[in-house]
Amino acid sequence: MVIMDEAHKSRYSIHPGFDKMYQDLRDLYWWPGMKKDIAEYVSKCLNCAKVKAEHQRPSGLLIQPEIPMWKWENISMDFITKLPRTINDKDSIWVIVDRLTKLAHFLPIRETYPVRKLARIYIDEIISRHGIPLSIISDRDARFTARFWESLHEAFGTRLDLSTAYHPQTDGQTDRTIQTLDDMLRACVIDFGGNWDSHLPLVEFSYNNSYHASIGMAPFEALYGRKCRSPICWTEVGESQIIGPEIIQETTDKIR
Repeated sequence: MVIMDEAHKSRYSIHPGFDKMYQDLRDLYWWPGMKKDIAEYVSKCLNCAKVKAEHQRPSGLLIQPEIPMWKWENISMDFITKLPRTINDKDSIWVIVDRLTKLAHFLPIRETYPVRKLARIYIDEIISRHGIPLSIISDRDARFTARFWESLHEAFGTRLDLSTAYHPQTDGQTDRTIQTLDDMLRACVIDFGGNWDSHLPLVEFSYNNSYHASIGMAPFEALYGRKCRSPICWTEVGESQIIGPEIIQETTDKIR
């Protein structure tokens, strides 16, 4: 029960669904009836029932973009706006997702930021870690994407010949990420209180360290080639081993 509490309700896990929680725990722990126990545990979580988003069938088919060839060369981005203003004067979240590894960054911003300021934030937070993308998919119109590219290159001090194709297609991947982020933020406010922007770093960690069915692993593992160490598994991250009750008890003691 302690392990399931830590894997579901703590600040670094933040209420994953049944499948995510099971996939995250199965490589580390096993007990008789594990899958059933996790399903029952998640189904009885009151906060999950409160924050669960309504999922409707899409109104039409999405245009399928080409599969990226490398990490952080093709990204998608969108914005969550009209959030309660925090003490840091932020009222929106800029969601940026790598289309290959599904790794996401959640950046608190103000809705009134001009495109030039967004480009500066993108350089500081994304390009410094992952490099310059080849293409951007955004639900915003093509003019936004074009202005963003121009501002980005202007910040670099380079001339842009507009030879890179823009991608204004509707992007279901970012929309789904935003739905998950909405659920996690609601759960954080219910569980821990405070301003939503104070929870964003751990929400980002939880999202990137959770199993994704589309890639068969966590985005962190897809990007770096190994699982991320967390309080659930604080020992060396390596090949899976068959372990007994002693090591489970030891891990439980460490969590406590």
